[in-house]
Amino acid sequence: MNTVNPRTSKMRWIAIFIAVVAIGAVLSWLLRDSSTQDALRLYGNVDIREVDLSFRQPGRIAEMAFDEGDSVSAGKVMARLDAGPYHDAVAAAEAALRAANAELDKLHSGNRPQEITQARERVRQAEAAAREAERNYTRQRSLLESGASSQRTVDAALTAHEHAAANLAASKAALSLATAGFRDEDIAAGEARVAVADAALAQARTALSDTQLVAPSDATVIARVREPGSMVASSTPVYSLSLRDPVYVRAYISEPDLGRIAPGAKVQVRTDSSSKIYHGQIGFISPRAEFTPKTVETVDLRTDLVYRLRIVVTDADLALRQGMPITVEVDADLARDERVRE
Repeated sequence: MNTVNPRTSKMRWIAIFIAVVAIGAVLSWLLRDSSTQDALRLYGNVDIREVDLSFRQPGRIAEMAFDEGDSVSAGKVMARLDAGPYHDAVAAAEAALRAANAELDKLHSGNRPQEITQARERVRQAEAAAREAERNYTRQRSLLESGASSQRTVDAALTAHEHAAANLAASKAALSLATAGFRDEDIAAGEARVAVADAALAQARTALSDTQLVAPSDATVIARVREPGSMVASSTPVYSLSLRDPVYVRAYISEPDLGRIAPGAKVQVRTDSSSKIYHGQIGFISPRAEFTPKTVETVDLRTDLVYRLRIVVTDADLALRQGMPITVEVDADLARDERVRE
């Protein structure tokens, strides 16, 4: 009967223990590597949009209300121009509109009663003159038959009679015009003049309101370009603003990992300056690879292609600053779910 050497048995158990530890280490490394692959890590920079503010009208700056670093809210008046010339322009436009309305009222009302009365009286005078000229012509013609009048006198009486009849017809036509009022075309032209004056007034009032420079949204002043007293032309920058919302992250992903993300996938954003975790989602994946040179298509270099991502940060704060380097972690499960929904 063989007996087991205690030393040999001890070495065997030690070997088994070492093998178990090695297998556990390998399994742990494999599991850790698998979990690491589940989370895609990208790198990029904070991309905050900026806007240059300028007046739409030229003039002299009367007030600059904010300095660099100040926070402004949407609708806040940030600067003003000297509005004196624009107030004068509004007053002139209002006067022109009143004149055009008065002229139109005159056209609608027609002639005054006194003018119609004058025209009627001129008709009566012309009728009287025409009757007198007709009686004189009749009398002279009868005298010509008896030899008491000459042909020249009869001809003169006839001319006077015709002239009086023509004058009567003209007086009646003038009375008809005075009674009928102005032509429809004249009234239409008057209405057009009122519309032009009204548009000029609206334009003057718009120019007056443009003497106030208003913040388009919540933002931070990053540059104060002009000072009170400066003369500026239209579209000359006065302030530069950094918008607070939305805040984007610009990141890049390599071509082999492109299939692991999808628009709408949820991400976590971290910075080097704090331990706070921001949240966002992928809003844009560029359809164009950014690679230099772009014409290289070898198998070895195709894996160096990168695509630009735009990530919308949903809970951004003032700690995120323009150009700040960030780390983006994409949840592979959520990205996979987004691709399935598509």
